[in-house]
Amino acid sequence: MPFDRYNRDIDYLRISLTDACNLRCVYCMPEQMTFRPRDELLSDAELHRLIGIFASVGFRKIRFTGGEPTLRAGLVDLVSHAAQTPGIETIGLTTNGILLEGLAAPLRAAGLRSVNISLDTLDPEKFRRITRWGKLDRVLAGLDAAAGAGLRVKLNAVVSRGTNDREDVIALARYTLEQPWQVRFIEQMPFGNNAVFQHKSIVAEEELRAVLAEAYGPLELVNHGRLDGEARLYRIAGAAGCIGFISPVSKPFCADCNRLRLTAEGVLRLCLLRDNEIDLRPLLRNGADDEALATRIREAVYDKPWGHGLGEQVIPARGMSEIGG
Repeated sequence: MPFDRYNRDIDYLRISLTDACNLRCVYCMPEQMTFRPRDELLSDAELHRLIGIFASVGFRKIRFTGGEPTLRAGLVDLVSHAAQTPGIETIGLTTNGILLEGLAAPLRAAGLRSVNISLDTLDPEKFRRITRWGKLDRVLAGLDAAAGAGLRVKLNAVVSRGTNDREDVIALARYTLEQPWQVRFIEQMPFGNNAVFQHKSIVAEEELRAVLAEAYGPLELVNHGRLDGEARLYRIAGAAGCIGFISPVSKPFCADCNRLRLTAEGVLRLCLLRDNEIDLRPLLRNGADDEALATRIREAVYDKPWGHGLGEQVIPARGMSEIGG
């Protein structure tokens, strides 16, 4: 297993398949956004090779992200390849759900087991304003298709003050009363292309828990507070599902971090909120063998920083879509 210098077991790789997206969420990117040319992105063959190398180093979990990963034409094949790679035990996908209705069943057949769907509100007009041009009914159709295909479902809501920090939180949490899903509320994180907006929009976990307790009664802590990935889980009394809080600003979980991120152009990101990066694309395209790449990955794992520097006003230069969700 790959361990960093702090003895954390780093076995989870999030692979961004594209920096492009079919939405323009106000907290994520400007409406007029320029994306990378296709030849700068890693090819399917390069990703196939890297997945095998990461597995040989000891990575066990892969999540495909973006931008919006369902825009990648080879997504189903990439999932199938990962599922057939010895050592890879879990494959997930994070998506906005717009194209999921037609992809859920093929992805499940290819080996996908879980899907995280971004959904910040159940109000169609507010959804359009947040995403700038998204249609809520397409996301809900994708959600139904994912559940119908047998995928484990988590909903991710990024909470912004004055936008979706009360009625929308209450409405989304209602899903957990009857569905065995996780509904997860994510604190805004400041990134270079939108840091001012994000700083002003942060809503802390305690505030959201108070809103939900007022609506549903006291929340029950799940698993004695042990994190599920990056989420601390609670349950409404008698509910089938759980409510998760991902709170990197007010309650950092760096001590439990087990992941690296691979950007769509082949840069290995050691921490989401720090600009420590290792560019693997030159090695891939200039003839390095698998062992040279594996050695570089092990070195990167060892050099993973302890945690983010938000408390010292260290703000990452890249935007979230450029890094990978």
